[in-house]
Amino acid sequence: MLEVPPPEARAAFEPGFAPRALLTVDTEEEFDWNGPFSLTGHGLDHVPRLRKFQQFCENIGVSPVYLIDWPIAHSSYAIDTIGGAVRDGRAEVGIQLHPWVNPPHREEVNARNSFAGNLPAAVEREKFLRLRDAIAENFDVQPMIYRAGRYGLGPNTAELLKDAGIPIDSSVRAHFDYSAGEGPDYRNHPSHPYWVDQERTLLELPLTSPFSGRLRQQGKWLYPALRHLPAMRSALARAGLLERISLTPEGVSAAEALRGVESALEVNLPVMILSFHSPSIVPGYTPYVRSEDDLDDLYDWWRTIYAELRKRGVQPTTVAEIMQNVQR
Repeated sequence: MLEVPPPEARAAFEPGFAPRALLTVDTEEEFDWNGPFSLTGHGLDHVPRLRKFQQFCENIGVSPVYLIDWPIAHSSYAIDTIGGAVRDGRAEVGIQLHPWVNPPHREEVNARNSFAGNLPAAVEREKFLRLRDAIAENFDVQPMIYRAGRYGLGPNTAELLKDAGIPIDSSVRAHFDYSAGEGPDYRNHPSHPYWVDQERTLLELPLTSPFSGRLRQQGKWLYPALRHLPAMRSALARAGLLERISLTPEGVSAAEALRGVESALEVNLPVMILSFHSPSIVPGYTPYVRSEDDLDDLYDWWRTIYAELRKRGVQPTTVAEIMQNVQR
């Protein structure tokens, strides 16, 4: 599943469907982003704010997909808030595996094993299936999309998803490399949706992170070549020559994201995948939102980006609509 797809694997969609935008929410527990991974010590204090965020999404005409992990799947408030929206067709839920808080706990909890794809195949499978079954039972829905926590795909993940009947993965963070921490390397993976298997039963929806700037055509090789020269990367971005832009309000300004939208449209990306982490809806739980002003900026970011998307003819979409319109 970590192999770079050949050109013929690129997915196509029914005429008139594209371009679309899917809002994905990594819906997870609160933990210390700067500390070691731990079985315990996490919180769920932000979960009540999901109701406000869901209302915000409805007000801007967006149906989010909440990619939920083990603590969220067992939170009564999350079940009430998200479950009601899902039952009414105002939201969807998918699966997000954080192995360090997801039973069974048979592995050592450390940075390497925080990437689920690094686990022994049997352990990764059992953790995933327990989570999938908990979501199905508690939310009364069969999830159709998966994201590995920390984007941690492995060599056994594709077969696991296919066996479990999950038709979409969204774990690939195109043009990012996590190999320094023993994670996956997505430097050469495209942002364009593609089929993982020849049978076209597993669709990859990479997180959207295009290159922008006058050197964007060379970004695929030039940006990785500068990975040990962050000052040079910054200089190229300031000069408008080259920058990698993720469509997320976390660490990416609205102005930058608008350039990312422009770049995605220039390469005819049919589905843009936007993302952020649910604890960011309360100040203090992620590095990106530390104050109420930061939180206001986060909501303003969504307003700005979705206003531009509407202006550019990019409609919001859902996992169900994507599956209905992808050509096999």
